[in-house]
Amino acid sequence: MTNKLHISTFKDQRDSIMKNDMVNKLQDVQQFGEFGGVNPSISDSSTYTFMKAKTMYDTFEGNTEGCYLYSRHTTPTNLNLAEALAALESTEMANVYASGMGAISSVLLQLCKAGDHIVSSRTIYGGTYALMKNFLNKFNINTSFVDTTQIDMVEDAISENTKMIYCEAVSNPLLEVSDIKALAKIAKKHNIPLVVDNTFSPLSISPAELGASIVIHSLTKFINGTSDGVAGVVCGTTEFCTSLKDVNFGAAMLLGSTLDGLRSSSILKNMRTLHLRIKKHSENALYLAQKFEKNGIHVSYPGLKSHAGHETYNNQMNMEYGYGGLLTLNVHTLENANNLMELMQEHKVGYLAVSLGFYKTLFSAPGTSTSSEIPLDEQKSMGLSEGLIRISIGLDNDIEKTYESIHNCMKELNLLPEKIIAV
Repeated sequence: MTNKLHISTFKDQRDSIMKNDMVNKLQDVQQFGEFGGVNPSISDSSTYTFMKAKTMYDTFEGNTEGCYLYSRHTTPTNLNLAEALAALESTEMANVYASGMGAISSVLLQLCKAGDHIVSSRTIYGGTYALMKNFLNKFNINTSFVDTTQIDMVEDAISENTKMIYCEAVSNPLLEVSDIKALAKIAKKHNIPLVVDNTFSPLSISPAELGASIVIHSLTKFINGTSDGVAGVVCGTTEFCTSLKDVNFGAAMLLGSTLDGLRSSSILKNMRTLHLRIKKHSENALYLAQKFEKNGIHVSYPGLKSHAGHETYNNQMNMEYGYGGLLTLNVHTLENANNLMELMQEHKVGYLAVSLGFYKTLFSAPGTSTSSEIPLDEQKSMGLSEGLIRISIGLDNDIEKTYESIHNCMKELNLLPEKIIAV
């Protein structure tokens, strides 16, 4: 039998009821189509008409509500998706983007100017790392990369020109768990925002409820769930999200990372099953992680007691949705990793591909793919082995069969500990 997540105490039951509120909020978002359809109508226009010239002027000045100017600014379809995402993350407002990096870039450039400083987690998505390390420094915006699981290191890195603390709730690819409450306390002390990328843990962790000022997602991943589009979101206060769309000073407006209406509508439909999918991703990942650990295989998963961030995750998780769908296996060398991934794909375990959150299992060696922007010496210092395989566990109905397939692949390649003979 697969391993189910059970809530055994009154406190857990009470907390679960409270945390369920975000899904209730999401499901209570009712948006009717133009002709009464159960799905909201798609706005397929790049520009919008005005009956009066004065209204156009007022809209440019930001003095009107319910009027649409130009699709780079906003659209009815994108507002529908944004409303659902704000409900998901318990924030006042949200803005959607054509990619996760579009969302991240707009936040960093909205909050920082030349001479400013960012304190960031050392283990983050390679694209975010490259943006901070290689791109922003062209504008004299500098970043200190620290181990955000060490709270003292974070505070020591803050200077008078620091404009934000940036982290991932669960880091890519090492699955380090940020103590969001503790980081939020430091951020508040220094009067700077805590920005949290929650791509790896939607529903499982609610950063805004834990004190984060801004929550970012790559919608491409779990929230969309079908690996057929690229999108991002920024969730925050009405004041901040509105500032991002300002026609004179807003990074979202001026950088132009506009999400297409057709894709926006598709993501909104997929969000309706997010709570079901996250439960299954987590259930399957926990089952595999426990089996691998029992077999003596080097596995990392926040749901294991052996994981360094297990207690931190427990203290801030929404229990019903588990520990997420990501785990890593360390097979020590890149050759072993490549051979295992190719064989797993051949045995139909899943796909050798980047990204995550798909209904099928996806696996890649992050050191040579999604984290390749990080120099090798820094990869080694943070513990990113060349033999590390990041696996996004799919919605497999028969997870025991999946385990057997992976086990057999490892056995064929002599990657199992010697004591392991059978499944």
